[in-house]
Amino acid sequence: MLTIETPRLKLRQFDEADAQALHQILNMPDVLKYFPNSNPPSLENVGKFIQQQLKHWDEKKYGWWAVQLHENSDIIGWSGLQYLPDTDEVEIGYLLSPTYWGKGLATEGAKEGIQFGFEQLTLDTIVGIVHRQNVASQRVLEKLGLSGADEAIYFNMEVFRYSINLKTFSTNRN
Repeated sequence: MLTIETPRLKLRQFDEADAQALHQILNMPDVLKYFPNSNPPSLENVGKFIQQQLKHWDEKKYGWWAVQLHENSDIIGWSGLQYLPDTDEVEIGYLLSPTYWGKGLATEGAKEGIQFGFEQLTLDTIVGIVHRQNVASQRVLEKLGLSGADEAIYFNMEVFRYSINLKTFSTNRN
């Protein structure tokens, strides 16, 4: 199993024991505010979500990591890459507990996902899909080097579609 360490985070594949912690995060106020379904899932559905992520990792060799803090090993959310079959694209995504919003942790984790996508998976392009009113998430994508902010429909909602390609990623690293 792939694990990535950043200065403040450990990114690792989910396991079934993570369901309770993730369930608690997904039930916090405003966590799902900008998601297609803002209703928090049941604990059973969080377990199914984790199983789907493990299957995604098996099939695609990438997915969402459980995000942990080094200081206490608590799971604070998820971050990573997800295949979008409707558009044949790979999306960078992230979700953190509100306790950790505004601390640069979403950017820190997602940066590793983008680097992994280009350097290990040799992807050509990575997209970021964000609700039009989610200004904080838009800023994260911009800090990561994604651009475009084209209006689009994904997941049956109006969003901005950002993207970054390998050439831009390579140029930004130098």
